[in-house]
Amino acid sequence: QVQLVESGGGLVQAGGSLRLSCAASGSTFSSYGMAWFRQVPGKEREFVAAISRGGVTTRYADSVKGRFTISRDNVKNTMDLQMNSLKPEDTAVYYCAARTGTAVRTGTAYDYWGQGTQVTVSS
Repeated sequence: QVQLVESGGGLVQAGGSLRLSCAASGSTFSSYGMAWFRQVPGKEREFVAAISRGGVTTRYADSVKGRFTISRDNVKNTMDLQMNSLKPEDTAVYYCAARTGTAVRTGTAYDYWGQGTQVTVSS
């Protein structure tokens, strides 16, 4: 099992930047494909970005490609999401997720989730 805790959310103006972090504990972090998802109340959870176990392969939703960067540190057991050029439509609760094996875009494939961190982008 792995426990996940997100941090770094907050309020930022459009065009600004935030860096989210996900700290993992309880198991071998490098065994897990990792991802970020986000959700707005009343809407379905949305894939944001994913990173492979070794950190070599990354995937992004079209809506964030070129603005967000996912990374991980398998020594520190952390995963980050650098978010630049933020837009009001990026406002959501952001969740990190882990699964044994390949990092994929499908939320239901993930076994472990953090509690979420709120990101609010004002116009």
